[in-house]
Amino acid sequence: MRLQGLKRRRKSRMSDNKSEKLFIRKIWDFVKEPVIVVAVFMTVHSFAYAQYEIWPSESMVPTLEIGDRIIVNKHAYGYSRYSFPFGMGGFDGRIMGALPKRGDVVVFADPEDTGRALIKRVIGLPGDEIQVIRGRLVINGKMLPRRQDKSYRYRAPRGRIVSVREFKEKNPEGRAYQIVERTDFGRLDNTPVYKVPEGHFFAMGDNRDNSADSRILSKVGYVPVENLIGRAEVIVMSLYDCDDGKEITCTFGLPLSRFFKKIM
Repeated sequence: MRLQGLKRRRKSRMSDNKSEKLFIRKIWDFVKEPVIVVAVFMTVHSFAYAQYEIWPSESMVPTLEIGDRIIVNKHAYGYSRYSFPFGMGGFDGRIMGALPKRGDVVVFADPEDTGRALIKRVIGLPGDEIQVIRGRLVINGKMLPRRQDKSYRYRAPRGRIVSVREFKEKNPEGRAYQIVERTDFGRLDNTPVYKVPEGHFFAMGDNRDNSADSRILSKVGYVPVENLIGRAEVIVMSLYDCDDGKEITCTFGLPLSRFFKKIM
């Protein structure tokens, strides 16, 4: 009787194990496709696109506001060690490399501290001569046209009230974008001529009097093309502070007008 009971218990355990395995297999069959799809999506997303949040810099106002979350196209200019995900880019130079266009808003590794990412607008390409004269941008000897759209006051992040004029500036390719100026006589509003070296580009913030950029050769200076991470494409959402005084439409305390906004 004991032997029969032992056999029955063994058969019962074997039956339970088969049931557990069958149950686990059914669960895996149910979830494996979504898991594989998500894994492939995350891998492709990491290689092709990345998300960044604008914080705490105002250097790209009015194009980008503090709190904006943006999508960056990482394959727009090819890949370098700075744009490869998971620290996989252990090489120099670029794969499938391409130069940005004047006017592109780009994310790049800070030449002074490559562990930090900066976002600016591409102003000059290799061989270009760049200068600022009384706040006006000059590219290859031609002053860019600009038109004042409005002036306003707003509260800066540290609480100070700032007065600015907003202009529409047009580059040599006819590409127009918005910039702001506090004055045309600031410390970076009159510069020498910068000659962009081969393999580099010249970048500036749209907030011309509140941007540390290529005009400061001892800081950002000429940016190596290798440092490019990608091109900023769209603002997907924003946690912009609706109470700072700018003319940005907010609904229920959210700047919905900035959601899914293409970056020009």
